[in-house]
Amino acid sequence: MRTTKTLVFAMAAMLSFISHGLAEEMTGHGVHDMSAEHGGQIFHMFRLETDYGTTKDAGIASWDLDGWAGTDDNKLWFRSEGEHKDGTLEDAEFWAMYSRNVATFWDTQIGVRYDVQPTSTAYAVIGVNGLAPYWFETEAHLFVSDEGDVSARVREENDFLLTQKLILQPYAEINISAQDVGEQDIGAGLTDGRIGLQTRYEFTRKFAPYVDIHYSRKFGETSSIAKNNGEDYDELVGAIGLRLMF
Repeated sequence: MRTTKTLVFAMAAMLSFISHGLAEEMTGHGVHDMSAEHGGQIFHMFRLETDYGTTKDAGIASWDLDGWAGTDDNKLWFRSEGEHKDGTLEDAEFWAMYSRNVATFWDTQIGVRYDVQPTSTAYAVIGVNGLAPYWFETEAHLFVSDEGDVSARVREENDFLLTQKLILQPYAEINISAQDVGEQDIGAGLTDGRIGLQTRYEFTRKFAPYVDIHYSRKFGETSSIAKNNGEDYDELVGAIGLRLMF
């Protein structure tokens, strides 16, 4: 019940932000024709990546959906990611955020995240999304769970064009927890990280098969908990997949 109330409250706050931002778009500067104002038109972009890979002892199917709808200044941002391991749902996250442009190539974001697995948990989210120097796409978000636990995630990626269609995309991600979270087998500090390389061939921008190799590892107290539970603390995955944009 507490999870549901927190999620509803956070969603209501987010919708309030969105309605206020869209109202500014429609009435700001006395301009009522949004199509005539730069940045006033409604656009959308969604990217779906789905793949299947293997580790040394298991098969893994994963998905990553990321996208938005809105104007240059105000967007409603959606995200979902997760994976099945040997047919069992191991991780699943669903995000909804209001995103506000505050500088060239940079947005601030506020919203909610809800995890179905490994435990059912709701989070309030605040963070930034943008393009760092040397064209590194950067995401940094802070989470506060419905139990008051604080954590953070930082992700970076970059595209290197070998040809106009063949693209290498290295990426890295780290997760940090401010405290121990026993029910999720998480220790305080740097909890886990991932580095990977995706190689894709874009027949078009909207259709691109890819090969992905990534290495993930748990650190510190989280790694010790995994070892004590008889679980692996690191994992190397090779996968093939498909990227769709719409």
